[in-house]
Amino acid sequence: MRKNSIKNTRINEAVRQELSMLISREVKDPRVDMMATVTRAIVATDLKTCKVYISVYGDEQKKEETMAGLKSSEGFLRHMLAKSLNLRNTPELFFILDESLDYAMYMSGKIDELSREEQERTAEKDTGDQDGED
Repeated sequence: MRKNSIKNTRINEAVRQELSMLISREVKDPRVDMMATVTRAIVATDLKTCKVYISVYGDEQKKEETMAGLKSSEGFLRHMLAKSLNLRNTPELFFILDESLDYAMYMSGKIDELSREEQERTAEKDTGDQDGED
């Protein structure tokens, strides 16, 4: 099976959806934040491993606790995944903290800040032009 095949894409999406549901409903570990989101799941073509990208809203401590809770729940999640998905092999799960949303929020803030500065400069320039006409 090729890496970008339709079958692999479907498996990735099915694993992502199922893990998302399992984490929100079945994991009882208090360390796992309720705002933890599965952003991507990438299953290897041989179905042996799966990289699960997790986004957590909160501070660094909350992120670390959530990742530790998920790592300790890996066996349970793999077992539940095997029950719900009919795959030849149930992949070993590797949880990776996805900080792309944090980066996107940071960049959005920077763009807003630059836009505000540009508007202020334009307003000052317009006000300066009007004062010179009198």
